[in-house]
Amino acid sequence: MSATSADEHAERFTHLRPLLFTIAYEILGSATESDDVLQDSYLRWADVDLATVRDTRAYLAQLVTRQALNALRARARRREDYVGPWLPEPLLLEPADASSDVILAESVSMAMLVVLETLSPDERAVFVLHEVFGFSHDEIASIVGKSATAVRQMAYRAREHVQSRRRRMEPVDFTTSVRIAEQFMTTAATGDMDQLLTMLAPDATWTADSGGKAPAVRRPVVGAKKVAALIVSFLRKGPELLPALRFETVNCNNAPAVVIYDGDELLGVFLVEVVDAKITNFYAMANPDKLAGIARPRTIRR
Repeated sequence: MSATSADEHAERFTHLRPLLFTIAYEILGSATESDDVLQDSYLRWADVDLATVRDTRAYLAQLVTRQALNALRARARRREDYVGPWLPEPLLLEPADASSDVILAESVSMAMLVVLETLSPDERAVFVLHEVFGFSHDEIASIVGKSATAVRQMAYRAREHVQSRRRRMEPVDFTTSVRIAEQFMTTAATGDMDQLLTMLAPDATWTADSGGKAPAVRRPVVGAKKVAALIVSFLRKGPELLPALRFETVNCNNAPAVVIYDGDELLGVFLVEVVDAKITNFYAMANPDKLAGIARPRTIRR
């Protein structure tokens, strides 16, 4: 390969990298695995004769989707032995990233990614490519190796499945969500249970993913009183606030996320979902394998 050809391969891939990363992440729910998929895809792309490529976006989307599907199927076989709930890997974003794009913001939300986990690998890829990125059924057929008719049916089933499990709601203002999350943490530090309960939806849920590698509740905790008591017990020892704990609020998956440190040690991160000014869900990540990328902001695009 000539230097000029190598430069053009790199330029085209780099230009589309945010899009390709977003496709891989929405299929896999893992930034770490998405990085691996993109690295492998680039090695394959570097050997492609560019004269044969009519549409670089479609070609690279096909390449990345196929590699992501291979990774997803391989992971599905390993998931049988996973300890406790499995949550997608939190995705650290720049504060404004995705906020102006309602479809993109919803598609990377933790709640949506949790729903996508209930689809088959092919259904997940079809849903993501069609509903989020706007690929046609014919384009997706060539990407996933199915007929256009099969893809159309798969897209319909996947959309019905997602809609039945993901309640539609008005986009929540990010700044408001951050304010509510920070107010909740300030109140939790005081141990004021009555005030905490005014900030939680009655069926508020705490779901923690530790993979058995860190202390965490291994089943979802449901109900405002139980969730509030759990968080207060984590922050306090009797009447005293644990002195070494500190918190930082960041943007993960276009939602406020509280990063928790014990001194300089990262303990975990939990994302806060707010609906109608009430906190409905906490998605807590304590698995150290899924915390490695929390310090590296990502760029996502459609």
